Amino acid sequence: MSMFIFGATTDRYFGELKVRPVVENVDLSSELEEKGYVVVSSTPSTSGLVPFGDRDEPFISIVTPYYNPGANFESAIREMVGVLDSIGVSYELIAVSDGSSDASNEVLPRIGISTIKDVYHLRRQGKGSALRTGLALGRGRYLGFIDADGDIDPKALRAFVGTVALYQPDIVLGSKRHPMSEVVYPPIRRLYSSVYQLLIKILFGLSIRDTQTGIKLCRRELIEEVLPRMVEKRFAFDLELFVVARRLGYDKFFEAPVVIRERLTSTINWRSVLKTMLDTFAIFYRERVLHFYDRRL
Repeated sequence: MSMFIFGATTDRYFGELKVRPVVENVDLSSELEEKGYVVVSSTPSTSGLVPFGDRDEPFISIVTPYYNPGANFESAIREMVGVLDSIGVSYELIAVSDGSSDASNEVLPRIGISTIKDVYHLRRQGKGSALRTGLALGRGRYLGFIDADGDIDPKALRAFVGTVALYQPDIVLGSKRHPMSEVVYPPIRRLYSSVYQLLIKILFGLSIRDTQTGIKLCRRELIEEVLPRMVEKRFAFDLELFVVARRLGYDKFFEAPVVIRERLTSTINWRSVLKTMLDTFAIFYRERVLHFYDRRL
C-alpha cells in the first residue's frame, strides 16, 4: 500500500512525545505553556506503522474521547484495539480524557497498549474540544473518531476502512438510519434524534440522515482545512464539521451501518439537549449571517 500525506506539517515536541499536528492553527504548544490544560502522557509506537520516507505514518488515526466512562472503559478500549488490529492497516488510537475525575485515566497506562496515545484535558471542556485536540494530534492519512463508552460496536470500522479503500470519500459517517444498522435505542432518544435531524435539514439543507452518531472517518486534507475554522466544543461538533466541509466544497459523504448496543445510562438530558440546540443555532448564525466560515486564515 502506497502512502502519502496531505499538506505540510512540522514536528513539535511535548516532553517525551513527538507529534505532528494536522494544522498549524491549532496551537497546542501555547495551550500547554499558557493554559496548562492539555497533557500528552505517553509516547507513540512505530509498531505496525507503514514507512513513509524517513518517518512512520499510520494509515488511520482514531480519536476516542471520554469523560468518566465507567467500568466498561478498559474492555471497550481493548475491543477497539482488537478490531483495528484485525483490519490490517496501520493505525494509532488517540484517547482523550476530557477532564475525567474518576479512575479512568489510570486505565490506559495500566493496559500498556503501544498503539495508543493518552491525552488529558486537566479540566472539562466538552466532547467537541476533546475531538479537536485528538484530531489535531493525528498523523494518519485518514482521521476519525468513535465514542469510548462502548455504545457503538467498533467492528463498524472495518466497513469504514473498506469504504475508504473503494471510494475515497471525504467523510464516512455512521448512520442509525442506514438500512443495515442495528439500533437499540430508547424511544425518547429516537424522538430527539428525528426532530433534530429534521431541524438540521430545514436550517442547513444537509442531505444527511444522521449527523450525530459518534463514529466518523475523514480525509486528512478535509480535516486540515475544516478544523481551524471550527469553534464548537460540545455536542454540535459533528454538525459543524459537515457544515464547514460543505462550505469549503466537500460533499462526498458516505453513510455506513452501525450497531448501537443497549445502554443503561446516558449523558443525554434536557440540559444537554438545550445546549445542543443553542449551539446548532449558533452554527446557523455563523454560516448564514456572519459568513464566519468563509474567512481567510
